[in-house]
Amino acid sequence: MTPRRPIHNALALAAVCLTSLMFGLEISSVPTVLSTLETVLHADFRQLQWIMNAYTLACTTVLMATGALADRFGRKRVYAISIVAFAITSLLCGVAHSAAVLIASRFLQGLAGGAMLICQVAVLSHQFQEPGARSKAFGAWGIVFGIGLGFGPIVGGLIVAVASWQWVFLVHAWIALVALGLAHAGVQASRDPSAQRLDVPGILTMSVATFGLVFFITQGPDLGLRSPASLGIVAATLASFAAFVVIEKRSAGPMFDFSVLRIRPFSGALFGSMGMNFSYWPFMIYLPIYFQGALGYSSVAAGSALLAYTLPTLVVPPYAERLALRIGARRVIPLGLFIIGVGFVLMKFGAGASHASWLTMLPGCVLCGIGLGMTNTPVTNTATGAVSPDRAGMASGIDMSARLISLAINIALMGFLLLQGVLAALARTLPGVAPHARLRSLAEQIAAGSFDRLTTNNASLAAADPHGALVHAALVHGFEIVMLYGVLGAWALALCSALAFGPAVRARRPVGALKTCASASSSSSQ
Repeated sequence: MTPRRPIHNALALAAVCLTSLMFGLEISSVPTVLSTLETVLHADFRQLQWIMNAYTLACTTVLMATGALADRFGRKRVYAISIVAFAITSLLCGVAHSAAVLIASRFLQGLAGGAMLICQVAVLSHQFQEPGARSKAFGAWGIVFGIGLGFGPIVGGLIVAVASWQWVFLVHAWIALVALGLAHAGVQASRDPSAQRLDVPGILTMSVATFGLVFFITQGPDLGLRSPASLGIVAATLASFAAFVVIEKRSAGPMFDFSVLRIRPFSGALFGSMGMNFSYWPFMIYLPIYFQGALGYSSVAAGSALLAYTLPTLVVPPYAERLALRIGARRVIPLGLFIIGVGFVLMKFGAGASHASWLTMLPGCVLCGIGLGMTNTPVTNTATGAVSPDRAGMASGIDMSARLISLAINIALMGFLLLQGVLAALARTLPGVAPHARLRSLAEQIAAGSFDRLTTNNASLAAADPHGALVHAALVHGFEIVMLYGVLGAWALALCSALAFGPAVRARRPVGALKTCASASSSSSQ
């Protein structure tokens, strides 16, 4: 090795950390500007959902494919292409003039972001061969990723306050230029000559199944849940998923090897991955709407209040690792999900308080963050440590796919429940104010946190609710239903995780193996 090798490693790590920061910010900063997008782009509630969901769905689509492409055509080359693509698609998002264009641009940005995420892992794994250096590199990567997720809400709020919503996206184009230069100077070129071919049928069938389910949840009520169109979507979704299972079971080199599900630690960790994204992460999309719509906070204040929800996820993971070493990941992961559920219970009570504020929401927000921090690192470490080293890449891909698919589905489900809760409250407290179709439109505006034009566009509503108290109560009621769903989801997956792990088997497995599953480095924490 040349004397410049440490410099190359430092530059490569800086590039990876910058791109992980971009990916994290793009997930957590956008929710705080949704209310602005609703006003500026005249986006309805479903379009706001798709602005978030298009990104996560697209990420899921390319996760497995990118790993195979990077192995075959070169990790540095594919990484550089993904950075350039992320910069270009971020520019497209920033110049979008309508909600439809922004949704399409977000989908393209998600494709680039998912590819960039997988390449980060591949680059670090090859660049840092020595175990100690690799542990430190992955640790830095995880910390920076967590900073992007944790501080994204306030960053998004500040950008809107001092500039405009466009810069929430445009800023990534400039960061990407710096990251590209660092990657060019520091990342080593590498590839795997024995890389397997791309599993195109598996990728396509899983993508169609996930997209179909999300589309049915978001658009089904408008189409009619029993309409031919809705039933056709359900049939296509089920057929695609069945085809995916058949394809993967028959494939000689499947991207999803179902045999790993028989490994109890892996299955237990996988339920943990799903549990986090069943409740905690999708609710972060809607929590800013509560702070802004129900509590009347500005985007900056909402972002600041959201820090109580996200910052514990940065502080707790080191302690979670120590706890996993002491009592085992099989106990820590279900416990973390249970704590998330308790946090949702406290948030539900805080939202229903007579003088609700960020203070009444604070205990629940903090507890949710603590539960997420306890679960996240042990989940990733256990999933990758439970399989043989040659299958660790596939295990990591399944873990990440489970997270993003669960996130996309539950963004849609939480939005559906929020809307239905608001609609039910309006129908109960404001009978005869408007026909059902008009009442549904009002519910969508309320669920999006848009109160400004409600009474001016509806005289009967203004007469029935001159002070907006009933409208406010309807929004709170909708959020209480979503929080209850978060409780049930977190606790149900905690139970599934505990059952999948099963009892400790000390006689059949060396103690060292248990420690290995629980304590791989915090590098993979995101």
